[in-house]
Amino acid sequence: MARAGDRTRFTVPGRDALSVQSWKHGDVIFDGFSQQLPDIDAAETAEWIDSLNDVADVRGKSRARFLLMKLAERGRELQVGTPATVSTPYINSISPEREPWFPGDEDIERRIRAFARWNAAVMVLRANTVAPGIGGHLATYASSAALYEVGFNHFFRGKDDGRAGDQVFFQGHAAPGIYARAFLEGRLNDDDLDHFRQEIGRDGRGLSSYPHPRLMPDFWEFPSVSMGLAPITAIYQARFNRYLLNRRLSDTSRSKVWCFVGDGECDEPESLGSLSLAAREGLDNLIFVVNCNLQRLDGPVRGNGKIIQELEAVFRGAGWNVVKVIWGSKWDELLARDVDGVLLNKMNTTLDGEYQKYSVESGAYIREHFFGPDPRLRAMVEHLSDDELRNLPRGGHDYRKLYAAYRAAVEHVGAPTVILAKTIKGWTLGPEFEARNTTHQIKKMSKAVLRTFRARLHLEDQIPDAALEGDLPPYYRPAEGSPEFEYMMERRRALAGSLPKRTVRAKPLPMPDPAVFEGFKAGSGNQEASTTMVFARLLRSLLRDKDLGPRVVPIIPDEARTFGMDGLFSEVKIYAPFGQQYEPVDAQFALSYMEASDGQILEEGITEAGSMASFTAAGTSHATHGLTMVPFFILYSMFGFQRVGDLIWAFGDIRGRGFLCGATAGRTTLTGEGLQHCDGHSLVLASTVPNVKAYDPAFAYELSVIIDDGLHRMYGPDAEDIFYYLTLYNENYPMPAMPSAPSGHVAVTEGILRGLYRFAAAPEGPKRRATVVFSGTAQGAAREAQSLLAERHDVAVELWSATSYKALREDALSVDRWNRLHPTETPRTPFVTEALSGTEGPVVAVTDYMKAVPDQVARWVPTPAMFTPLGTDGFGRSDTRANLRRHFETDTANVVVAVLASLARADAAKPEEVADAIATYGLDPEAPDPRTA
Repeated sequence: MARAGDRTRFTVPGRDALSVQSWKHGDVIFDGFSQQLPDIDAAETAEWIDSLNDVADVRGKSRARFLLMKLAERGRELQVGTPATVSTPYINSISPEREPWFPGDEDIERRIRAFARWNAAVMVLRANTVAPGIGGHLATYASSAALYEVGFNHFFRGKDDGRAGDQVFFQGHAAPGIYARAFLEGRLNDDDLDHFRQEIGRDGRGLSSYPHPRLMPDFWEFPSVSMGLAPITAIYQARFNRYLLNRRLSDTSRSKVWCFVGDGECDEPESLGSLSLAAREGLDNLIFVVNCNLQRLDGPVRGNGKIIQELEAVFRGAGWNVVKVIWGSKWDELLARDVDGVLLNKMNTTLDGEYQKYSVESGAYIREHFFGPDPRLRAMVEHLSDDELRNLPRGGHDYRKLYAAYRAAVEHVGAPTVILAKTIKGWTLGPEFEARNTTHQIKKMSKAVLRTFRARLHLEDQIPDAALEGDLPPYYRPAEGSPEFEYMMERRRALAGSLPKRTVRAKPLPMPDPAVFEGFKAGSGNQEASTTMVFARLLRSLLRDKDLGPRVVPIIPDEARTFGMDGLFSEVKIYAPFGQQYEPVDAQFALSYMEASDGQILEEGITEAGSMASFTAAGTSHATHGLTMVPFFILYSMFGFQRVGDLIWAFGDIRGRGFLCGATAGRTTLTGEGLQHCDGHSLVLASTVPNVKAYDPAFAYELSVIIDDGLHRMYGPDAEDIFYYLTLYNENYPMPAMPSAPSGHVAVTEGILRGLYRFAAAPEGPKRRATVVFSGTAQGAAREAQSLLAERHDVAVELWSATSYKALREDALSVDRWNRLHPTETPRTPFVTEALSGTEGPVVAVTDYMKAVPDQVARWVPTPAMFTPLGTDGFGRSDTRANLRRHFETDTANVVVAVLASLARADAAKPEEVADAIATYGLDPEAPDPRTA
């Protein structure tokens, strides 16, 4: 292929006379595919070719190209299967004669849009006057106001009719405009707008900077400002809607998913990474609206290219229906007069950087540089003044063009639709804002600029000069009973109410039979099992539960066999919207790979991001659809918080509920996998998410207690907006029975949930005492060390299981805060301090995760100076478990030495005793530090 800007001739073998020209953005007419097909009627073919030759010779190539495009368009209408072109000319996809009748009152809608524009800008200006530097964005909503208002007035469905309505992912930087719309409808008042970006105080009823359900739980549904996350989340939301429909759990047939995204945002991998899924599954309930204002935050998106053409090619190539809205209605007349195709050629060959330049220049400049070089173009606009040239609109600001595009999108069947709408960033804000590279960062307006803005919106009657004299320009809302207010509210009533609006209508779920969990408390005897195997068994039991089972959503990114969960394939089947249309290669086996349109498992393929997006859709179904679902996302733990941490953070924001299960957990349990697979830090990353409950269970009974608790806390009568992270290991060992709590200790179940409990008493006999705290697979080293220390070193060690250092730390921090703010009352004691207060000697904590995990509670241990963490800091390695644990200094020998060294610091052991143990167990004091090795 030629580079952008080249003109290249492609010669077709055997037809030297036939060649085509490829212009800069790949508008190639001939693709050579027809050469491979037999010609069943050569005479008819020759007639068509002769006709085309005649048109090209007599009327010119532009006319010939036009006829070819018309034929291709008609072929698509007839569904004859014509090959899709990668991109189409730089004009609107819907021609004027095919635009539907516009059903609204365009004049009233224009006034409503002007009110929203004004209030959105004033809200940001007032916020930055009262609190300089607090921020906010003016330009994004200014460019996209028409995109939203057409939706609000004619398409976006609310939830007041008891249905789920539409799910609308608003572009994060456009939040001021959405607040302005809610203000016009009476959902917000002046004081609300005056607390934009001031979220503390007023009982937390400030307006969040961006869409944040965590901060505004009755307003925003979807957090969408972390760029790139909204598109992938929207795709999987649309897919999950179909999942619910195909499984006959909820009628989502009328719901559309709308995702508003910026053209610059499409550079994020998540924005476009899952487009093929939407087309492959025929998600015609999904509509992307890309605000193509040609600008990123700092400059042009594609100054040397054409982002609309580029995106069209990407979406078309992925199988989407593409609707381009590039030019406003005033261009229709000019295009109708373009008999030579010179205007179309100029549109096709003008770069985005040049279009941005035209947006800030005068009409005279546009006449000279855009129309001027070709006398035919100049003659085409002789009747237009410079002001009229300057104000020729972009399609994204034209109500009728947008309505036609939206209607085409909602009526399209069989594929998702993307609308590529060309706008100007900062539109109507004035020459200091429009299309400037700095427009994204501008937060203030001078009074002169404010007056210009008011004039452009034709609001002189509503906002008189006197109202602009003070430091804070006023908001404006039409009075109830006015034509604008009544029109606006009537349109929303017709569309089932206002949005965005987050409504939780779901009822508590029935809990499974307690017997499901009781069986794990007895242990496995001599039979070995991993916590991953235990989880698979527990999940199967939950799926079989008559009441809860249908609500369970297993989500797996192509690792079910790794996790030992392939037995579920034949039992509950894998979701496939069109069923299984082939006989699988393993059909004769009991564990066959089985798909079904009503399958329950979401087996996502190799995409943690897509799986997390499905987890989000399922984990918020109680708010989106009023239907509570219980998602279990089983992932390779290294590829969870590290790879999709931003999506997990957004899940916390969106108030999602469910279980994240990090299988193949730990730094040393994965023999042979190596550096990029060995997870020793997901628990550290999990500690940064406020509403995740992170657990590192070692035994079957711990895991069953935690999942039972999670079901009750997230889906019971007093449901909480929390979610769980569970580490699951693939190391097999006999699962012990659940111990009993000794007198004076909290119950084992309570200790498991609070993060710490006594697992085993110290052996009788030895006088010296110490405590070893373990978690996860480190239980093996801890239990073996207990025996060695008693038998060989005269040390009695008490064993404690730490199921959640995060829970322990959060409790301790809460207690510290209470004590600090209640100085005259009896101080409280953190749970970790209270639990370990009866232990004797130093405390050694061993984990298969980084030392930072147990270090979270170091300062609350009764004797902090005697606390020693052992963990797996450093990059992972590929080797046997024994060698890996020796390398990371977490094996039995290192636990023994750590205990003896701690006793030596307390003058309860001699340094020589520690040195002898180091030599006896073959430790190398000069080995490189695994943290940096």
